[in-house]
Amino acid sequence: MPRIRASTVAEHRAVQHRALLDAAREILAETGRPPTLTLVAARAGLARPSLYQYFRSSEDLLNALVEDVFPRWSARVAAAMEAAATPGDRVLAYVLTNFELITEGEHALATALAEVAPGDKVAEQSRAMHQHLLEPLVETLRRLGVPTVPETAEMINAIVFAGSRLIESGTDLQTVWASARALLEPFVRASAELQSTPSMESA
Repeated sequence: MPRIRASTVAEHRAVQHRALLDAAREILAETGRPPTLTLVAARAGLARPSLYQYFRSSEDLLNALVEDVFPRWSARVAAAMEAAATPGDRVLAYVLTNFELITEGEHALATALAEVAPGDKVAEQSRAMHQHLLEPLVETLRRLGVPTVPETAEMINAIVFAGSRLIESGTDLQTVWASARALLEPFVRASAELQSTPSMESA
C-alpha cells in the first residue's frame, strides 16, 4: 500500500486523484491522444495497480477529465469577475480571463479532449460550461442596465471566440486584449454613465 502523504486517508486519496488528473491533462496536451493508464500512472509516480483504485479504465479516466476541465474554466472566469470592482470591470474581466485561459492552453486541451473522449460527455459539459459562463455575464449586463441582455452577451462572446482564434493562430495575448478592450471600454463606460444618469421621472 502506498505511504500516505496527507493527514487523513481521504486527503491522501484527494491528492492522488488530483495528481492523476493533472498527469492525464499534461499527456493529452502534449500528444493530443488519449493517455494510457500506464503513462498516467508513471507520470503521477504511482504503480499502475494503485491507479485502478481511482479509475477503472481509460474511458473512466477520460470522463473524469471532461468533468474536471470545463468546471475549472467556469470557476476561474467567475472568480475573476467577482474580484472586479465595478460591473464594467466585470465585463472586461470576463473577456480577459477567457483570453488568458486560451493562452495557457485550456482551449486546446478542451478541443483535444472533445476529439478523444467517448460519447456525448464533452458536448454535454461544453453546453453546461457555456451556460455557466453566461450566467455571471448576463447578470452583470443586467446591472449595467443593458436593454438587450441576451443579444449583448452573445456579441461579447463573439469577441471572445474571435480572440481565441487569433491567440491560437499565434497572435500574442496583449495584442488581442488591447483590440478587445478598445472595442469594449466605450460600451461599458457608456452603460455605466447611462445607469448613473437620473431618469426624467426621478428628476
